[in-house]
Amino acid sequence: MEWVERLNQSMNYIEKHLTGEIDYEQLGRIACCSTYHYQRMFTYMAGITLAEYIRRRKMSLAAVDLQGGSERIIDIAEKYGYRSPTAFNRAFQSFHGIAPSSVKDEGVSVRSFSPIVFRIAVKGATEMNYRIETKETFRIIGVSAPLDKEIENNFMVVPKMWQDAAVNGTVQKLAGMMDTPPMGLLGVSVCNDEEQWKYFIAVSGTKTSDEFEEYTVPASTWAIFSGTGTNQSIQELEQCIVTEWLPTSGYEYANAPDIEVYLNPDPQNAQYEVWIPVTKKKG
Repeated sequence: MEWVERLNQSMNYIEKHLTGEIDYEQLGRIACCSTYHYQRMFTYMAGITLAEYIRRRKMSLAAVDLQGGSERIIDIAEKYGYRSPTAFNRAFQSFHGIAPSSVKDEGVSVRSFSPIVFRIAVKGATEMNYRIETKETFRIIGVSAPLDKEIENNFMVVPKMWQDAAVNGTVQKLAGMMDTPPMGLLGVSVCNDEEQWKYFIAVSGTKTSDEFEEYTVPASTWAIFSGTGTNQSIQELEQCIVTEWLPTSGYEYANAPDIEVYLNPDPQNAQYEVWIPVTKKKG
C-alpha cells in the first residue's frame, strides 16, 4: 500500500542519516504530509515519538561502535550528533542503564533497538462515526501558545494551557463570544511548515476583544469524527483515526489545522468532535 510504502521510505531516510542531520521537513515530504502530521502519525503508529525513536536507534548503534572498536567516547558522541559528552552520556545511560565507559567490561549487556518497518495489520474493527465536510474559511478568537517543532516537547504545554484557561476564567469569557459554527470550545493546532506553530484555545465568532488573539482557519475538507468520554478517550480516537481509518480511507492529510471541538467540555463526560484535514489521494 502506497501510504505504508511512504512511511517505510521515511524510515530508510532516517537510517541513512543517523550520523548526520535528520531533516523533519524532508520526512514530511517523503510521506506527503506536513512535519506536524508526520510526527503525529509516527507516534500513533510506532507507539513512541519520532525523537525518541531516533535517540534509541543512535544509542543502539553507539553501543555496537563502543563494543567493537577503538574509537573514543567523545568521537562516537560527535558521530551521532552529540556535541556535549555529558548529553551523550545521559542519553546512553538512559537507554542502556550503564555508562558508555562500562560497555567493554566483561559480562556487561546492552540493549538493541532495531529499525521499524511498518505493515498494515488487520485488527478487530473499531466503530467510528464520521462525515466528510468541505468548509469555507472561518474566524476564531482565543488564546495561543507557541509549539516546538519537535512534538514531544509540547506534551506539557497544551494540558497546562487548558488548566490555566479553566482556572483564570478564559474558558468562560470565550464561551460568551461564541456565535458562529462550529459551536463548541475549540482546540486548534496550527502547524503548517510555512509559519510558527501555535496551539489555540478558542471559539468561532464575530466578536472582537483586545484580550484575545484572532486567527482565520483556511478553507479545507475535513474528516469529522464524533466521540464521547474522557480526555483519554479523545486521544484513543485520534490514534484509531491514524492507525485504522486513514491508511484505507482513500484520503491523506491536507495542509490545514487539526481541530478538536468540545461540544460539552466536561473532562469526565465530554462530547467532542475531531476534525482531520484531508484531501483525496491522487491516482
